[in-house]
Amino acid sequence: MIRVLVVHQTRLISSIIASVLDEEEDIQVLGHATDVDEALRFIEELPCEIVLVAATLPDNGALRITEAIAQKGESTKVLVIGLPRSKNAILQYVAAGAAGYVLQEVSTERLLDHIRAAYVGKAIVSPDIAAAMMSHISELAQLSTQTDIDPTAYAELTPREREVLELIGEDCSNQEIAERLFIEVGTVKNHVHNILKKLDVGSRHEAAAFLPYVKKTSSGS
Repeated sequence: MIRVLVVHQTRLISSIIASVLDEEEDIQVLGHATDVDEALRFIEELPCEIVLVAATLPDNGALRITEAIAQKGESTKVLVIGLPRSKNAILQYVAAGAAGYVLQEVSTERLLDHIRAAYVGKAIVSPDIAAAMMSHISELAQLSTQTDIDPTAYAELTPREREVLELIGEDCSNQEIAERLFIEVGTVKNHVHNILKKLDVGSRHEAAAFLPYVKKTSSGS
């Protein structure tokens, strides 16, 4: 029996997901959570095999849950659901320790496939994402061996620059970042320039690849 916790900020939606999963003979939904703290408390009290966490959880909730479970070395696997078709966004969760991802447009049948695959230690990954993962791993390896890059540089970023960097990691354009943060495109360009300078990288792509490494190092993990 695959025991599942559903984490979504809207309890009605999580109930709908749960009702679909409960129709399967090999899946049992143990409960629901609407935020990070509730989800982590639930897992402590009632361990489960799979955590389905919505990418739309406020305040980077899905990423925080993924990182918390990975850092504890739990056998619980995280599947992030509702992700956009963005390589950088997907890679961000994979780097944090997610066992898999489910895109926004995925059908119910495909969701079940992802759950069962994660349960047996497998991941359903599209060819383009698999290629991006290999490239990402190579970039991280190069970054970790470059003596002129200080991984603590992330600490030098201002709160706003960190927000911009997170959105760069989601493959957002300057225009999209401006709309998300309610600031001018020119201001975004200034932030991007400062981010590249402080991280000592030459492109947005390098900054996005550098993000999980410096965050992990600066947190002391």
